[in-house]
Amino acid sequence: MVFSNNDEGLINKKLPKELLLRIFSFLDIVTLCRCAQISKAWNILALDGSNWQRIDLFNFQTDVEGRVVENISKRCGGFLRKLSLRGCIGVGDSSLKTFAQNCRNIEHLNLNGCTKITDSTCYSLSRFCAKLKHLDLTSCVSITNSSLKGISEGCRNLEYLNLSWCDQITKDGIEALVRGCRGLKALLLRGCTQLEDEALKHIQNYCHELVSLNLQSCPRITDEGVVQICRGCHRLQALCLSGCSNLTDTSLTALALNCPRLQILEAARCSHLTDAGFTLLARNCHDLEKMDLEECVLITDSTLIQLSIHCPNLQALRGRERDRELETLMREKHQSAASCTPPTGDVPATKSLSHCELITDDGILHLSNSSCGHERLQVLELDNCLLITDVALEHLEHCRGLERLELYDCQQVTRAGIKRMRAQLPHVKVHAYFAPVTPPTAVGGSGHRLCRCCVIL
Repeated sequence: MVFSNNDEGLINKKLPKELLLRIFSFLDIVTLCRCAQISKAWNILALDGSNWQRIDLFNFQTDVEGRVVENISKRCGGFLRKLSLRGCIGVGDSSLKTFAQNCRNIEHLNLNGCTKITDSTCYSLSRFCAKLKHLDLTSCVSITNSSLKGISEGCRNLEYLNLSWCDQITKDGIEALVRGCRGLKALLLRGCTQLEDEALKHIQNYCHELVSLNLQSCPRITDEGVVQICRGCHRLQALCLSGCSNLTDTSLTALALNCPRLQILEAARCSHLTDAGFTLLARNCHDLEKMDLEECVLITDSTLIQLSIHCPNLQALRGRERDRELETLMREKHQSAASCTPPTGDVPATKSLSHCELITDDGILHLSNSSCGHERLQVLELDNCLLITDVALEHLEHCRGLERLELYDCQQVTRAGIKRMRAQLPHVKVHAYFAPVTPPTAVGGSGHRLCRCCVIL
């Protein structure tokens, strides 16, 4: 019997408290809570602050009330280094003020989706949490420029900041932020629709260590802003410009000439970009790994040829705006830059050419024959590439690492072509759609005949 009536179990007698605490430090939140219910001795061990240095409530319980956060902060105190309250919509400013006062050594704080918080929370963090390095305020829609001013004054060690969908932020807030937080390595501004080129000028002036920048769906950004960023942020490795529809090859030229370390470029829906810009980019940015060219409708096989020749590490031309994946990649780029080590997560070798309607079988031939095609390509997205035929599938048989192929609305691709390719690459998952054929009108029929789908609808 492990436990005796006097609550002094055998394991408690044989092992010193320090060793028991070390064992408990490997347990997750759920297991710690269960252990706390075993006995008084284990309750003390399980709830010791040293075991609660990293807490993520997202996979545990998101409908927490503010008092839970307050109790956690009192329990953990200075031990707590990392806390994720992602999706905890019930947590507000008052609770986070108590948290900031008690957990002054916090370094990593995720408030993604905590929609109740306002500038007051950022004031509290600024006042009490000087060691903060990583802050995620995604979708905290009440955050304004005042928050950024407060953060810049009190959290000068900040390296990662996510302000996605905080649409009250303007250039004035960005200026205040970067003046104080000059060590920023990752800045995510997705959906900050009021930002203009002048905001990027401020980033250029102060954030020379910047590695990752996300400007997705910032429609007011033009070539002028991107050129400024490139001139001041030469260490840039990951850049998202998807949805910045005003950009032209001028932006690609600036990247090519100033950012040789670029590895990730997202340019979905930048419909003015052409082969000329991507050719210059490919010839200068040889470390490119991942690209999203969805709806870059002016590019042709020439872009694929240049990327195949000059970018042997290319792992992605991917679409559909995989925001979470991009944020993960940007976070890894930031972390690897800070630690001088490569990212721990594997980046899927992918390419997206969705809606690039001028791409032909010849472009796929060059891609499949390149070293990146042979060795790295795992996912290829060709939906709505109307000139692609079964010949392209024959070329892709050389891509032995291919795992997934998107062929939606590739009207010249046939079931037979897919079947032949899968005979050579049986592990490949092919996603395709073949529209039902409308039956011919019956001779002498009295009415218009509908296809089976229309009948169902």
